[in-house]
Amino acid sequence: MCKRNLEVMDSVRRGAQLAIEECQYQFRNRRWNCSTLDSLPVFGKVVTQGTREAAFVYAISSAGVAFAVTRACSSGELEKCGCDRTVHGVSPQGFQWSGCSDNIAYGVAFSQSFVDVRERNKGASSSRALMNLHNNEAGRKVGHALKEKFDGATEVEPRRVGSSRALVPRNAQFKPHTDEDLVYLEPSPDFCEQDMRSGVLGTRGRTCNKTSKAIDGCELLCCGRGFHTAQVELAERCSCKFHWCCFVKCRQCQRLVELHTCR
Repeated sequence: MCKRNLEVMDSVRRGAQLAIEECQYQFRNRRWNCSTLDSLPVFGKVVTQGTREAAFVYAISSAGVAFAVTRACSSGELEKCGCDRTVHGVSPQGFQWSGCSDNIAYGVAFSQSFVDVRERNKGASSSRALMNLHNNEAGRKVGHALKEKFDGATEVEPRRVGSSRALVPRNAQFKPHTDEDLVYLEPSPDFCEQDMRSGVLGTRGRTCNKTSKAIDGCELLCCGRGFHTAQVELAERCSCKFHWCCFVKCRQCQRLVELHTCR
């Protein structure tokens, strides 16, 4: 697959990097903060388990590849695809308009063939392959809303439906998930303590918010272990002035702040 699509590989790399950056931004204040390692898989063993964190990683990675390939098509970087010329219309004044719209169809199709290939090779009847394929597709459909989908992910189990296996909600009282929902097979660990066998780094040393009652607050993020407080001197720009023409000149100011880190 890679050898047949060499010109697209740089876009795939950019898409993967985008996925990592977006994941780390979305989870920057959670116990699991999408940490990456210098080994494979880059997210650690967390993604080898059927948890909702693995569901998010697969979905955001699939969305990242689709996004990057789409942009590469529209910017003329790839020979195999170009703009989407099907988007056009007529203005209220009667002018016909069209342009170089993003070729979303090609980006999504390539993501399906590239990202899904490993799961299809495993045999789509395995529970984990079904989970990964579902989350890959959900990511391509709702990439911008994945964080909300993470919090509302559905725990599922494989069940025989007719002649094939399908994923159904583990709790029969829950409504069936849609194609745009994330699904997972196993409950997540609490991510409080380091467990390298499971790829969990723990929250010791993480910066927390002393005044927050949410998950970024010191009580929840530090898992009840308490936290250290230190005075830290921050350097920041201040007293900035605009000079004609045209630059901004600032002073460098020092400010003492309290920094709270988990025990």
